[in-house]
Amino acid sequence: MTGGQEVDPLQAVLAALVLEQAGEDTFVGTSLPQIHGRVYGGQVLAQALLAAGRTMTTDRLPHSVHGYFLRPGDLDEPITFAVERLRDGRSFSARRTHAIQSGKPILSMITSFQVEQEGLDHAEPMPQVPAPEELDSSVEFFNSLDHPIAKFFYRNGAFDLRHVDGALFTSPGEVRTDRQYLWMRARGPLPVGQLEQRAILAYACDQVMLEPIMRRHGLSWMTKDASVASLDHAMWWHRNVDVGDWLLYAQSSPSAGGGRGLGEAKVYARSGELVATIAQEGMIRIPQIPS
Repeated sequence: MTGGQEVDPLQAVLAALVLEQAGEDTFVGTSLPQIHGRVYGGQVLAQALLAAGRTMTTDRLPHSVHGYFLRPGDLDEPITFAVERLRDGRSFSARRTHAIQSGKPILSMITSFQVEQEGLDHAEPMPQVPAPEELDSSVEFFNSLDHPIAKFFYRNGAFDLRHVDGALFTSPGEVRTDRQYLWMRARGPLPVGQLEQRAILAYACDQVMLEPIMRRHGLSWMTKDASVASLDHAMWWHRNVDVGDWLLYAQSSPSAGGGRGLGEAKVYARSGELVATIAQEGMIRIPQIPS
């Protein structure tokens, strides 16, 4: 709250992604409030990507990231992003970024950048699903509930999510399946460059990557005593992306076991272009596993 007015949630995200330069290859960022009391993984992913991008001296865009979440982040402590310049070749550049709090890394990530080049071109076609206008909005859903958690997500949620087969916010899906389709877009236009667009996609996707595992096992975000946390994250950008327009996440989970599950997603522009592929493994622990 500032001067009695609510802060626009999308503008709050964009502000959090603006890093302060503290050294030649060192940057500092702050965190947005979270109801679970720890730094949101998508935020630190996006910030680490932008820190790596700040060290690029040529016009190259990220095409992939591979990162590990090592420790929970403290919301009240600034995050230092230390970037190591691993390689600058004719076509590709690589950067390693450590996100550090209290002298210890909370995330370690390698980003690969590439100069724009011509080459072979093909992609899996987009699945046929209902349009986002035909589906329920997460923004309207949270606004309709008189509950402090719902009000928090309404005030702070920067993205509108529309699940094809019903959301998992308060109850499990009607059918147990490892497939999930949802549309997502920012709650406003994003007049930023392609580096920032790709970082915002990394920010946004972390909140849904483990849902196919939950849907397969009859869980929801309200499942009692469930413990869910991201362990690692891999992402590939195939084409330019606009997170201010609707994106379709075609998701699946090939496996879960040992207290871990793997979530995958292919991300399509509304035009049908495949713009990104994502994979994330997460810890999912349930005291009493539903039968």
